[in-house]
Parts: sequence; C-alpha cells; structure tokens
Amino acid sequence: MGRLLAVELARTGAHVDLYDQSGPDAALSAARVAAAMLAPLAESAITEHNVVSMGVHSLTRWPELLAKLASPVFFQKNGSLILWHRQDAHDAERFIKHLQKNQRSNPLLTEPELLDSARLMEIEPSVTDRFSQGLYLPNEGQLDNRQLLNALVVELSTLPVNLHWNHAIEPQALEQSGRYDWVIDCRGLGAKADWPEIQGNSLRGVRGEVIRLYAPEVQLLRPTRLIHPRYPIYIAPKENHIYVVGATEIESDDHSEMSVRSAMELLSAVYTVHSGFAEARILEMATQCRPTLKNNLPEVHIDKGNSLTKHMSINGLYRHGFMIAPAILDSVIELLENDTSKTANQLGFQVVQSSAAKVAACA
Repeated sequence: MGRLLAVELARTGAHVDLYDQSGPDAALSAARVAAAMLAPLAESAITEHNVVSMGVHSLTRWPELLAKLASPVFFQKNGSLILWHRQDAHDAERFIKHLQKNQRSNPLLTEPELLDSARLMEIEPSVTDRFSQGLYLPNEGQLDNRQLLNALVVELSTLPVNLHWNHAIEPQALEQSGRYDWVIDCRGLGAKADWPEIQGNSLRGVRGEVIRLYAPEVQLLRPTRLIHPRYPIYIAPKENHIYVVGATEIESDDHSEMSVRSAMELLSAVYTVHSGFAEARILEMATQCRPTLKNNLPEVHIDKGNSLTKHMSINGLYRHGFMIAPAILDSVIELLENDTSKTANQLGFQVVQSSAAKVAACA
C-alpha cells in the first residue's frame, strides 16, 4: 500500500517522502511472501461481503494500474480451480454449497462451474490422472507480487519521490517535523503498538508459511486450491515454472523459520495434486505475519487533530492485501482529495475519522 500510494500521489503532483524500514527488495514485508491471488469468490468462504466486493472492484483496476508501469508485471485472469480427493468429498460439497450461496447473494460474482472429467480435461488437463472432478471459478486471477514490488521501485525512482530505504521511523516524528500536510502509516504490524491507541481495534499477527518451488515438469494453468482436512492448500503458478505453495494460518506474530509439520504437509499435499512436483526444487521456505485487526477486516483511520499535519493509518489487510489493494488505493485518493470516498461507501470499506500538499508515506 505504501508503494502504490506513493506512486499514485506523486503522479498527481504531490511531493512525497517514502520511509521504509526495509530496502527496495521489501525483505521485511508480508507483501514479498504473499501468493498474490485475486480470488474474491474463493475467499468469500472465509471473509465478509465488503471484502469480496473490494476484490471484485480491484480485479478490474489491476490491469489499469499495471499498464501505467514501465516494468512488466505478470498478471493472469484465468480463473481458479478447486480440487479434492475422494475422501474429502463431503468437505468439498459443503464448500461448494457455501460458494454457490455467496455467488447468488452477490451478482458481481461469476457463477462457479462444477467440472466432470471431460470438462476438467479442457480446463486443466495436467491433473486429470489424479482427479475426475473439480470446481472452476471464472474471472479470478493472480499477479506476481515480487515483480510488482520491483516495478513500483522503478516507478518511484522516476518520480519526484524522496526514498528513505532502511529507515525505520515513527509517524509521530514525521508529524512533529512540521514538513508534511499528511503522514500516511502503512506499516502493517509495525504499527501494532500505535493502533490500539488510535483505533480501539487491536492489531495482531497471523502467521503464514509459504514454499516457492521450481517445477518444470508441472503445467498448471491457473491458481489451484486443494480442499484439505485441516486447511485448503493453494498452488499459484508464476512465470518460468515457479509455483508458490501455501495455506497455513497460525494465530501468532512469530517470524521464525517454517515448522517441520507445515513443510511436510504442504509438500505432501502438493505432490498429490501433480506427480511432477516430486522432482521440483525447493527455492525458498518463507514465513511472514499478516497484519490483522480484531474483526479480520481492513480499515482506514484519519486523525486531523489540532496540528497542521493530518494522520492517516491504513491497516488490517490480513490475507487479502493484493486482492483488495486497488480498492483501498482508490478510496484513499478520494479521501485525500475530497474528505469523503464514494468508492469506500459503495464497497463498505471502513473509514474512521476523528476530529481533530506534501505527503510522507511510512511503508
């Protein structure tokens, strides 16, 4: 969010300083570890209607945002595939009914399609030796998160943005400097100590563990989810035979290395989807913690206070950061320009304002 906002604001003529505790590679950011799937219908199984609506909005906005970048970013809108083994058929039936109900209640979503063996062969032929049915969710997508982060750095370097890499700083210090009209806090869990004071909605970490594989023998055409007894495994195919595999959600802000249990479950599950993963090479096992509010929903908090510098905090994107980022971006730009946001109102995005141009963005 910090990089997206810095680029968009600089393009409108704002003078922007961007402070990031990490470097251009975003090594300390949850955004670097994410699978970056854009799947509002699939995510409707675990999230609220407004997040789903934000995801639908963002799917149309991502191609527009990416087209403005000088560097290419892999973007795919080829739908999502849900698979299950025979022993998990009852869980799959419940999941399918849940998605169908959600789709009927939200006309913006495309109806999911149940696949028999012949249709599965058309949609995803490489899995038909192990699966005879599935569920296809049209109009869902994904992008390459690391390409996007890098492309935004390239864009920032061409715009009038002062970049302060490897520079952790508290928003209060920027406010007290008197140099800025706005200070925008996009620190994720870095704002954990500050958020309860301004929001009354505590911020916590939800740990995720992801494995990146190089698997030239696998030819998955779209993000694929496997219904699993403990949690749904996802496999997101990127360019050049790279696959991002994950699933785990642990209520913890522990950033230590991946556990043996998680690694074994992820790798064994992904092998049951496609035998080509047996010879895949493990490129990386990564962990991060998603910034999550008490209600698992994103929020913007605006404090105009009594000083000349106004403060905005954006947080709680949880596991939906890339899926909903353009909706938040559009809402925030409208808020900065008009003190209100038609987009936020339409999508049900929570904006909290308390009483009380040059911009600083803390990423």
